[in-house]
Parts: sequence; C-alpha cells; structure tokens
Amino acid sequence: MSYLDNILFAVLLVVGFGFFAASVKKIIRNINLGVDVDRKDNPKARWKNMALIALGQSKMVRRPVAGILHILVYVGFVIINIELLEIIIDGLLGTHRIFAPYLGVVYDVLIASFEILAILVIFAVTVFWLRRNFIRLKRFVHSDLTGFPKSDANYILYFETVLMILFLLMNASDLHLQNVPGAVFYKAGTFPVSQFIAPIFNGLSNELVVLLFEVFWWLHIAGIMVFMNYLYFSKHLHILLAFPNTYFANLKPEGQFDNLASVTKEVKLMMDPNADPFAAAPVDENAVPSKFGASDVQDLNWVQLLNAYTCTECGRCTSSCPANQTGKKLSPRKIMMDTRDRLTEVGKNIDANKGVFVPDNKTLLNDYITPEELWACTSCNACVEECPVNISPLSIIMDMRRYLVMEQSAAPMSLNAMMTNIENNGAPWQYSQQDRLNWKNEN
Repeated sequence: MSYLDNILFAVLLVVGFGFFAASVKKIIRNINLGVDVDRKDNPKARWKNMALIALGQSKMVRRPVAGILHILVYVGFVIINIELLEIIIDGLLGTHRIFAPYLGVVYDVLIASFEILAILVIFAVTVFWLRRNFIRLKRFVHSDLTGFPKSDANYILYFETVLMILFLLMNASDLHLQNVPGAVFYKAGTFPVSQFIAPIFNGLSNELVVLLFEVFWWLHIAGIMVFMNYLYFSKHLHILLAFPNTYFANLKPEGQFDNLASVTKEVKLMMDPNADPFAAAPVDENAVPSKFGASDVQDLNWVQLLNAYTCTECGRCTSSCPANQTGKKLSPRKIMMDTRDRLTEVGKNIDANKGVFVPDNKTLLNDYITPEELWACTSCNACVEECPVNISPLSIIMDMRRYLVMEQSAAPMSLNAMMTNIENNGAPWQYSQQDRLNWKNEN
C-alpha cells in the first residue's frame, strides 16, 4: 500500500468509528431519559447471568436448531473479526500480515479456524434466510413484523454473507500470490477453504490479482465499517447490548412486582389509626407531581429502555404468549418494538430542538400501544421466560396498565367491578361478607 492508501485508510477508520461513537452517545442519552432504578445489587449473580445468557447463549439453545445456528454465526463473526486488528495495523502501516512472523504455527491455526468458521457462518446464514423467506416460520411472518423490521433481518443476513465471501476471496487471492513464481506475497497462514477458491485466479496476471486482492481487502474493511454503523438502526444492536442488558436484568422472582412507594405509604397510613397523615415533610408547591405508572417512554425506567434497544425481534416472546395464541391483539415483540420506535422519535425530537424535548402531542400509550393490547396480557411471564436476552415486556405492560388505572381510571368494566366488590364486600365476588364462606357448605 502507498502512503496515500495509508492516509485514506486512516480517514476511513476515523469516519467509521466517529459515526459509531456518535450513535453510541445518542443511545446512551436516550436510555438515560428513563427513570432511575438501582440495579447494582448482587453483582455475583449479575455477572453469572451475563456469562451464561449473553456470552454462553444458554437460553438460545432451548430451541436447538435456531440456537446452534445462532452460536455458529455469533462465534464465527466475533472470532473472525479478531483479524480486524491485523487488518487495521496493516492498513495504517502498509504492511502485509504483520502478525505472521511473530505467531508462526499459531498464526496458521488462527487463519485456518477463521476460514472454517466463515464457511459455517455462510451455512448458518443461508439456513436462517430459508427459514424466514422460504419455510416462512410463523413468528417471522407475524402481523407485527412488517416494513423495515422485516427487511432488516434479511439485510443483516446479506451483510454477513457478503462479508464472509469477501474475507474468503481476499484470502484466496492472497494465497494465489503466495504461490506464483517470484512469490509476490510471502507465505503466511493455512487456508483450508481458500485453497479451493484460489484456482479461479489462475491465468490472470499478477498485477490483476494484486488489484483484485486490494479490492477485496478494501471492500471487506469498508463493509465492516458500514455494518458497524448500521447496527444503530437495526435489531442487531443486541450484539453489543445483550451484555449490559443481561447484567442489569431484574433478579427478583418472576411475577414479583414493585410497589409504588407513594401508594405503600398511603396504605400504611390507612392501616395505622395512630398515624398522622400531616406529619410528612413539607411539599414543594412548585414541584411537578409524580406520575403513577407510565404513559410515555420518559416514564419508564432506564433498564426498560435498554430492553427496548436490545430486543432481537426474534418473536420467541410472541410465539409463547397465550394471549397472542388465542387471537388477541397483544404481541410482546410489538410492545418492545413500539417502545424503541417511540424512544427513537423522542431522541430525534431532542436532537432537532438543541437538546430539549418539545412536546409533540404523542405518547407511547395510545399512539403506539393501545389499551386493548395491554389488557389482553395475562401477566403469566411467558414472554420474560422465553426471551434469550432477559428482556421484560411484561414490566412495560404493567407500568402502562398502572397509569390507565391510577391516572385515568380507565380499567375494563370487569376489573372495576372486581375492585368495587373488594372495597364493599372484602372479596372479588358480588355478595355480602356474611356469605363469604357459604361455598364450604355446598358439598
């Protein structure tokens, strides 16, 4: 590579990583729009979750076919990109396979493993494409997966395939140039896959093969930069966010909900006849009263917003949801996608207004998620249990339900009737307290 090539490569890196850093900054800013919640307890359990679930893919393999194929893509893509370090150094210094003389046999093993993994990635990606577009599994053709989200999955598969093909073509042309008379490139690496591709360059001039090698090399590194920056717009952001998401996931038993501190205080005052309701600290008359539940993304906590960005859109949650299976409108996947879409919209609003959110007469509730969806939920936790990266759609559903009930008094008639019965009769059913135990005499 010439000095001009080195400079162009440095510019490519600065632009690529610069845009990526700007995107990461926006994501962090948007997540921090959420309400603060403490998730620093029990670090040992949190590290274990991250190791087993994010790194070890333990929940993915519950569905073996998809799980094993995903591990192939995950491991292959991560390990192959270890070579990115060598590519960056070669591009900046104008060297060629700079690690080869220092690693010796180890380098041969690494290159060979990279190539085998590249073929496995192409195989796995092909199967994924067939499952989505030919077999058309139900969770991939669901009504909540349309437009860009549906296309995005295919774009990623095409990206990964092209990057692996460019990697193998780069190695194949390199191998050809190592073996031609005069050895344009010195011998380095073992190529168990590229050795079968290299013959396509036979008969071509060395100059042309060198040019092709440089084209493959540049396209490969440029493709990685484009892919890295595409993540911001894609469901594949979970490649990065699965790790913090599993670390900060809720460690409480599934089904245990948080109580609102303000409501708990009121209940305690009601139950204690000696309590002084006016003994509380003075209230700031200018303070904005806290909201019960959530109507928009700013009312959710930051972990829930992290959940939204981490969603893989795999549909395991929706496919296991009993409400969805019975034809109800609820789709846990849609809950997460809608939350992310609204959060993105709020972020763009802030960017357009110099760091300040300007009310846009829209909210997550009603404009994105309807009460019908929320009340269809049975709170069974199936979606939480199935999620391969520990996302909790249920927590968002319950917070929005809480808003409907406590802020808008908009509970369904059946629920209002139950709460009225509890208030009047001490039981969910409509009969007097004296008759509460009559059921035991029926038999």
